[in-house]
Amino acid sequence: MINEQQVREILNKKKDPFLHKTFEETNAIQEVRVKEEKGHVSVKIALAKTGTSEQLHLQSMIVNALKEAGAESVGLRFTELSQEELAKFKNEDGASDSLLSPVNSTTFIAIASGKGGVGKSTVSVNLAVSLARLGKKVGLIDADIYGFSVPDMMGITKRPVVRGEKIIPVERMGVKVISMGFFVEDNSPVIWRGPMLGKMLNNFFNDVEWGGLDYLLLDLPPGTGDVALDVHTMLPACKEIIVTTPHPTAAFVAARAGAMALRTEHEILGVIENMSYFESKLTGEKEYVFGQGGGEKLAEELQTTLLGKLPLRQPDWNDDDFAPSVYDQEHHVGKIYMELAQKVVDSL
Repeated sequence: MINEQQVREILNKKKDPFLHKTFEETNAIQEVRVKEEKGHVSVKIALAKTGTSEQLHLQSMIVNALKEAGAESVGLRFTELSQEELAKFKNEDGASDSLLSPVNSTTFIAIASGKGGVGKSTVSVNLAVSLARLGKKVGLIDADIYGFSVPDMMGITKRPVVRGEKIIPVERMGVKVISMGFFVEDNSPVIWRGPMLGKMLNNFFNDVEWGGLDYLLLDLPPGTGDVALDVHTMLPACKEIIVTTPHPTAAFVAARAGAMALRTEHEILGVIENMSYFESKLTGEKEYVFGQGGGEKLAEELQTTLLGKLPLRQPDWNDDDFAPSVYDQEHHVGKIYMELAQKVVDSL
């Protein structure tokens, strides 16, 4: 039968999948218990990140290694390393410079949809601005590389500058923004294949000087194509919000994006139903121009919550501070976005 010292010797050689350091270096082994009469080994391990596919793979490796060494059964629990322990590795090899570093505490929120034209980018922009209005440090990646629109929607006329080897994102309304739109001339089409898209997305994470962020929102392209798949691969701990309209077909197609999130172990924060109704300024009567029930049906299918419903209404345009798709905080729709932002903060 295996003893405690042997268990520790085996575990000390294993590596944290994110820090790429041995358990001995990260002080990962929190607890080891051996019940010799039952042949049972109980272990508690601390990792840089938990709840990931890497953890599941590591779990299988540990169980197999301990059973091969003589354990009849293995109980394995995971917890996260303390911030103090993570800080020891923060500056090694520039790890803290990348948003993808395990020591980075930024929460990633992807805004997804099954099809185009449902207002996903409008939701991304206004949710980001609303989170900034709540005092949060917010970044926004326009990850819809073929259909980039965020700079135009936010009224951004500047371009990023390069400082050293880093790109400085453009800041507007308290939100740091990076988009493919900054790197093409005269609204030219982007004619790229999949691998080039993934490389650009990786640059947005690693080569942009984001600074400390509370939230980084990603405006994903519609559907389940290359870019969406790359995001799911790069960000194992990403949260997602699915956008749909009330129309049954839109909700049906959006369910695919939600299913992709669940299969890649992303957590769905909820569903937002856009273009839910048109409300007359004269009579106050609501017209459900795209039908009803799509948001509720989608939320039920994905076993999540319906975060809110957004009506059809144009923002108030201000010539002095032009942002054609951003709602003022006191606008009726702007207030709904503030409520949505607060729900997101509370859920996290």
